[in-house]
Amino acid sequence: MITRTATLEDLPVLLHFEQGIIEAERPIDITLKTNEKINYYDLSEYIKADHTEVVVVEADGEVVGSGYGQIRDRKKYFKQEKLGYIGFMYVKETFRGQGISQQIIKYLSDWFAAKGINEMQLDVYDQNPRAIRAYEKAGFEKYLVRMRMNVKNKS
Repeated sequence: MITRTATLEDLPVLLHFEQGIIEAERPIDITLKTNEKINYYDLSEYIKADHTEVVVVEADGEVVGSGYGQIRDRKKYFKQEKLGYIGFMYVKETFRGQGISQQIIKYLSDWFAAKGINEMQLDVYDQNPRAIRAYEKAGFEKYLVRMRMNVKNKS
């Protein structure tokens, strides 16, 4: 399997992967719109941007996984001015469990290190234990819990 930087030619399959992520997350996140097509990312801009690295994994010429790394500014009270944020992690169902997400994380980790970035972060739904295990296997640790409350339905 080959891990490489995505190109604009990869965009159709990447947009399909994005919809796969959204489809998997809609049952978990009641705040997502359900009656219309939505997009999380501006993938064409991410591919063109210097501060973002969109990555794909190919198996026999077929794109089977994706992710992105993005250099983001941090608040002034943190020790490090910038951090590496990863997202858009997707692996085609038939290729899951083969270490593809680990390949993507390693590739992005090396990319961040080459850019002088020392820390990576990501967001993952608490109700997605499979993803959490994969990230922990890669070396991520739980760091912060985001909570929500609907004030309209509060009793």
